[in-house]
Amino acid sequence: MSFVDGFVIAVPLANRQQFIDYAQMLDPVFLELGALRVLECWGVDVPDGKVTDFRRAVAGEKDEAVCFSWIEWPDKATRDAGMAIMHELMTTDARFDQTRHPLPFDGQRMIYGGFETVVKIEKYRGAEQ
Repeated sequence: MSFVDGFVIAVPLANRQQFIDYAQMLDPVFLELGALRVLECWGVDVPDGKVTDFRRAVAGEKDEAVCFSWIEWPDKATRDAGMAIMHELMTTDARFDQTRHPLPFDGQRMIYGGFETVVKIEKYRGAEQ
């Protein structure tokens, strides 16, 4: 079964296009390293919970959107190898230069983790556009 890296971040509403541009620049690197797909999702229906919720998990403010992203890999071994190369690229590849390409969000408030797929049900719909 596939392996998924998941991320939740708070992005200032004013940085929506910067977030999209940043993702379009860097997400293809994951595909080059073996990922099957990368999704970046902008929160539009993220309710406040009574005990906890996405917004509280990332200390999101009213002027921030909660974004949910994930990277699907064929397996954990491919992910581990790809992420090892990614960490190297972060110190050598100009696309990761924070002075030229600053993060459009506060990375210290990002939550993330790696997950083993245990159930996968899908309906093939062809290529998305």
